[in-house]
Amino acid sequence: MKNIDWSNLGFGYIQTDKRYVSDFKDGKWDDGAIIDDATVRINECAGVLQYAQTVFEGLKAYTTEDGSVVTFRPDLNAERLIQSAERLQMPTVSKEKFIDAVEQVVKANIDYVPPYGSGATLYIRPYIFGTNPVIGVKPADEYQFRVFVTPVGPYFKGGAKPITIRVCDLDRAAPHGTGHIKAGLNYAMSLFQIVDAHNKGFDENMYLDAGSRTYVEETGGANFLFVTKDNKIVTPKSDSILPSITRRSLMIVAEKYLGLEVEHRPVAFEEVKDFAECGLCGTAAVISPVGKINDHGNEICFPSGMDEMGPITKKLYDTLTGIQMGRIEAPEGWIHKIK
Repeated sequence: MKNIDWSNLGFGYIQTDKRYVSDFKDGKWDDGAIIDDATVRINECAGVLQYAQTVFEGLKAYTTEDGSVVTFRPDLNAERLIQSAERLQMPTVSKEKFIDAVEQVVKANIDYVPPYGSGATLYIRPYIFGTNPVIGVKPADEYQFRVFVTPVGPYFKGGAKPITIRVCDLDRAAPHGTGHIKAGLNYAMSLFQIVDAHNKGFDENMYLDAGSRTYVEETGGANFLFVTKDNKIVTPKSDSILPSITRRSLMIVAEKYLGLEVEHRPVAFEEVKDFAECGLCGTAAVISPVGKINDHGNEICFPSGMDEMGPITKKLYDTLTGIQMGRIEAPEGWIHKIK
């Protein structure tokens, strides 16, 4: 195992030893290989540089209680990458090739998988991008599928400490009605908003629907999860919300493991002040508790407490991470063992 201060890792890039690369040319993918070089070399007119023809996914590998190295529901990440590639007129990578590439990269960098109980994980980034010169507005003819890994700590600074969100006046500028591909589309469209939020002391933005600006959608990097005062779980529903794998898993955990009622429906912003708890969920964040939402100077504070997770959010977090880490029996197919 590498000599890394696992417990003090932030969410940032640390170059590891190996990565996976496969090229698409003449209508087919090659077999792919593990390589040492982290540098990508492409033409100045490559499709990805001219028209941002690229899609990506994110998942994690981690060490479980019994010492195994596993990933969580990688088949769903593969399906989402396929949907993203189809939307941008890119060749898809089969589910089998995706999972095989993930396995190869994790095994090749096994010394970077953080130890059990450290709070760190190995973040996995699969992505596809157009490589050949394209000067007209059209799809590229050649592509690369790459996977790299990097050890990371918590996505939000402070771990389980509640975060503060502002209601954003601006849209994400992502195409509406295509939420199922937003995982693989370009997050750069929301960089202005997130940097502006950080500069003003907020951790994230709450985006409302573009049509009426009355319904909650999501943040730039996570889905919302609310808890009512009678302990019902509510998650916003919209065609422009990323179908988070973590959110979908938490809904099953809430219903099947904790016996809670779950609703996946449109959530009016007017309702938010009446919820008892609020959290952000996603691969990187797992669940991060929200302490305040600032609506143009008017603060919505959640009665679950400003210093720690609310009780229901904590049960959801403990149960999901217990499943992921092997302390609680997982539903069939959720845990993919690598080593």
